[in-house]
Amino acid sequence: MNGESLESQDQNRQPRRPFHRSLTVLSQVVFSGDDVGEIFRVATATVGKLAACRVEASYQCLDGMFVRFPFDQTEQPGIEQRLREYGCDGQFDMGIGRWAWALALSHRGTVNGCIVLSARSMPLTTQIRCLTILGQQAGAALAYATMHERHIAHVERLASTNDALESTNHELATAVSRLRRQANTLEVLSAAVASGMGEQGIADALHDLTALPVGVEDKFGNLRCWAGPAQPHPYPKQATVDRELLLHELTAQNGPRRFGGRVLMLVQRRTDILGVVVISDPNNAITEDSLLALRHGAIVLGLELGHRRNLAELELKLRCDLVDDLLAGADRSGAYARADALGHDLRRPHYVVVVRVDDVAESVLAAAAVRAVAALQLNYLQGRHGGLIVLLIDSRPDPQALHHAISEKLGRTTSVIGIGSRCDVPDELPRSYTEALRALNIRLRSANPEGVEAFDELGFYRLIDAAHDGGSVEAFVREWLGSLIDYDESRNSELVQTLSDYLECGGNYDESAAALHIHRSTLRYRLARIAELTGHDLHNVDTRFNLHAATRAWRFLNTDA
Repeated sequence: MNGESLESQDQNRQPRRPFHRSLTVLSQVVFSGDDVGEIFRVATATVGKLAACRVEASYQCLDGMFVRFPFDQTEQPGIEQRLREYGCDGQFDMGIGRWAWALALSHRGTVNGCIVLSARSMPLTTQIRCLTILGQQAGAALAYATMHERHIAHVERLASTNDALESTNHELATAVSRLRRQANTLEVLSAAVASGMGEQGIADALHDLTALPVGVEDKFGNLRCWAGPAQPHPYPKQATVDRELLLHELTAQNGPRRFGGRVLMLVQRRTDILGVVVISDPNNAITEDSLLALRHGAIVLGLELGHRRNLAELELKLRCDLVDDLLAGADRSGAYARADALGHDLRRPHYVVVVRVDDVAESVLAAAAVRAVAALQLNYLQGRHGGLIVLLIDSRPDPQALHHAISEKLGRTTSVIGIGSRCDVPDELPRSYTEALRALNIRLRSANPEGVEAFDELGFYRLIDAAHDGGSVEAFVREWLGSLIDYDESRNSELVQTLSDYLECGGNYDESAAALHIHRSTLRYRLARIAELTGHDLHNVDTRFNLHAATRAWRFLNTDA
């Protein structure tokens, strides 16, 4: 930045001002007091007496940053950028065709300010040295002013501290008392968790701390536990829309909130809502300490319920993995050992049950199936396979009771259930699973697809299943329905389905037309076309029997996709 040496640049120059005059000027400079503005005024006024320079800008250094001083001077973006990048290190180019220099106002190695000078040409070396001495004098004065300001501020802080000492002591005593109460709250809640009483123990602890009735609700508003007197019977439950609105308001509140005679707070695990803790306070008697206990109680409940959910999810995953392996054909001894670890006796006879409901999330269906089986007091392993809920139950369930229980839990009757035959050892579970799938698919193909079908109650279809492996079923179907199947495939029609529904309805025209969603005249036309293509008399008893058997076999075969 400085280029060639100052001595070489001013060789052969004639002094513009006698050096002794500059020294006299410096000796007369007096920076009195602690007024920063006065220091800058004296320094900038002295510059012109030492050299033919003008002051372009002046800055005070505060916390390592150059700040314009006085503040009302013209902004100089180019100069300020240069100071930010390079600091005060001497000569630099201002881009205006004039010599420029950043004069540091420093003291003992610390820069306290800066004056940016310019001239038509570079001053003599002696003049620059005098300007440097001026910068050191001004820097020392600024250092003293800064120290004086800090001293004044320190004195003021001491005075303020002394004035507030008595108040602080009182506040400290109050804070100590509050911390002791908080510590007692945490100690009571920690003891409740350590007792192993779960959420009921935590609710009891909150009741002891607040002297108010406490309830814990699940996410949907069902009461999980209650501590204290005056438990409502029955417990009021909000409508779904109102409950969602309440949870939204509590989430936005991020703390306790009063609703009428109750104070509520969310129980959460991160962003997952696990429930709501409720303090019954119809007389508005809750205190700040009680609100603090409520906050801590909600946190502890979140940890407890979150831990339980983690364990449940882990156990569910282990059970699902075991079910998957059993359906794929797991090693018998290994299967027994894994089931024992989950507390399930796999040595008892088991039945495979598959459940399907369209337009229902798997998690919702799984929860409904589990609650239904538990309500029937059945021991089970649960899994998910191919979009279906799979249950391995250790005794044969009553088909209708199981379907009713699941439908009741779902609030709808659209579930379809298939039940496999008995398995005495784990090796037979894949076969029972295949049978359960076949029973479910046969039910789906029936005139009334909603319901339950057990493989050991299929009757005629079991004969078809047994004959299917030998290929005789396909030949029988082809013999009686081949012409209709070919016609349907080539014309994209539904004559086989029409014949099947007609025979399932016992030849009743009205019921058949309703089942097919067609008019009676359309049904008559299709039956005439069927008789024409097959050459069979649909009024003949033996012919109707064989056609009925063939259409049922056709339905059965179409479930093997």
